[in-house]
Amino acid sequence: MSGIENFLDHLRVERAMSVHTLDAYRRDLEALQAWSQAQGIDAPARLDSTHLREFVAAEHRRGLSPKSLQRRLSACRSYFAWLLRNGAIPASPAAGLRAPKAPRRLPQVLDVDEAVRLVEVPTDVPLGLRDRALLELFYSSGLRLSELCGLRWRDLQADSGLVTVLGKGGKQRSVPVGSHARRALDAWRAETGAGSDAFVFPGRGGGPISQRAVQIRIRQLAARQGLFKNVHPHMLRHSFASHVLESSGDLRGVQELLGHADIATTQIYTHLDFQHLAKVYDAAHPRAKRRGGGGQ
Repeated sequence: MSGIENFLDHLRVERAMSVHTLDAYRRDLEALQAWSQAQGIDAPARLDSTHLREFVAAEHRRGLSPKSLQRRLSACRSYFAWLLRNGAIPASPAAGLRAPKAPRRLPQVLDVDEAVRLVEVPTDVPLGLRDRALLELFYSSGLRLSELCGLRWRDLQADSGLVTVLGKGGKQRSVPVGSHARRALDAWRAETGAGSDAFVFPGRGGGPISQRAVQIRIRQLAARQGLFKNVHPHMLRHSFASHVLESSGDLRGVQELLGHADIATTQIYTHLDFQHLAKVYDAAHPRAKRRGGGGQ
């Protein structure tokens, strides 16, 4: 199926999509290409909505989950929209087509006590100052893993207490850095003596620390701090969002802090907030639960 590589180049250059997202789009579109060739369809212009429904159904029978099907159809939708804009097809076969609805899973979060216990790792051990600064910044500012790994000292504005990051799609945003995180970062920089162009968390050879290295380190630190959850970088971002929303109730503000393009993405944290309120209600209200022993 022609045009896939050109489409991926468009996403890479003009949309500044991550390598991970591009790889996912490539797999999705190559799956469509393989299915089309098996049906004797050799060009995107020959695909119609019936074909695409048959493709989604075939992938579903093959065992793909509703979530994976949604992502696969999203890649197809973007691809056909690009072909349509470039005059390669007369209409998009993906218009109005929906994948099976996936059950929405709530993100796992740390409660406040767990989050504090995690970030307060000892600093008088090898890499202790770095680890404290890394964890404090994650929890303080809700950064994505890629944003934290690519951070340079020049991106931190000490006077305003802000950090400027380049998020998804090359969109820039500034988010606050809390006082605990600022102190941890100051201590880490004093130890390294790093210049403004240096990465805040360098890896080997002075380049940025790898995302995999951060994932492994956070898992190790969580175990050392006695947290028996599968702690990962995105859990700290989830915890940040949940705790800020729980205290403020400001969904739009949390959307801006997280850099979500669509507030619907942020709304999942309102479900976490309702769960918290339900627990408070159950624990505090005298008639929230029936008493034992058959009493009313």
